[in-house]
Amino acid sequence: MKKGQKIFSVALVLALVGAFALVGCSSNQQGSSQQQQKPTVQLQIFAANSLTKAMAEVQELYTKSHSNVTFADTQYKSSGELNEMLAAGSPADILISASKGKMDDAATAGFIDPATRFDMFKNDLVMVTAEGSAITSCTLEDIAAGKYKVAVGDESVPAGNYADQSLYTVGCYSNPAGIGGEFTGALAAPGMVVLDTSVGNVAKHAQSGDVDIAFVYTSDVYRFGGVKVVGTVPAGTHKAIVYPGAVTAQTKYAAEANDFLKWCVSDQEAIKVWQKWGFELV
Repeated sequence: MKKGQKIFSVALVLALVGAFALVGCSSNQQGSSQQQQKPTVQLQIFAANSLTKAMAEVQELYTKSHSNVTFADTQYKSSGELNEMLAAGSPADILISASKGKMDDAATAGFIDPATRFDMFKNDLVMVTAEGSAITSCTLEDIAAGKYKVAVGDESVPAGNYADQSLYTVGCYSNPAGIGGEFTGALAAPGMVVLDTSVGNVAKHAQSGDVDIAFVYTSDVYRFGGVKVVGTVPAGTHKAIVYPGAVTAQTKYAAEANDFLKWCVSDQEAIKVWQKWGFELV
């Protein structure tokens, strides 16, 4: 073989080797990219009413850093109503309740994965009145004395259960558990108690002046406005107000749902949002 032909043959071999190498690198890069790309999922959350404003902000924050996750129209109801929806077969990936008792009910019914359950937030129970009201302070003893007409959540509303537990301590409710009883003492008189199906509606009764005092969470004062706090219900008169969260048993996206719950209580920006709306981490 002549010298020129040898040089050409060597150059051709090197070119082919280089081409195969480029193809191999390209294939590896594509494989790596496919491995890193996460599947797109949409999470459906069932959450206690009092989380409405805070949760909307947190979800928006989450999607900015997790492009593969979107959220369906989050269902905000009383904790009892959320359990009823799950019992009726409504699909959800995450349940966040405003009551340990209601989450216990969900666990007993098999609606959640117990291994994913943990306590997320805590809250305070307060007494509020309309912003323009002449009332400046209120105690449970004032309620027991019959000074004020009050609004309380019904038995499906954890805030109502907590309020009834506290009213029991001053002789105004018959069951210390805050459920399954009746109003007694001054509150037994006709028209002294207005019951409603959500803590938001209870707050609105105070806003409108329909009642003198409403029992709501601290977070509801931030959420609705139009009311002012005139008293904090002593923590020792009711069970601790804790919000448990869990992944549902029916979800197809258990890993993604669990990631979101853990992120909610670990990401610093998310924590700031919860605090802005009156929630404290457990």
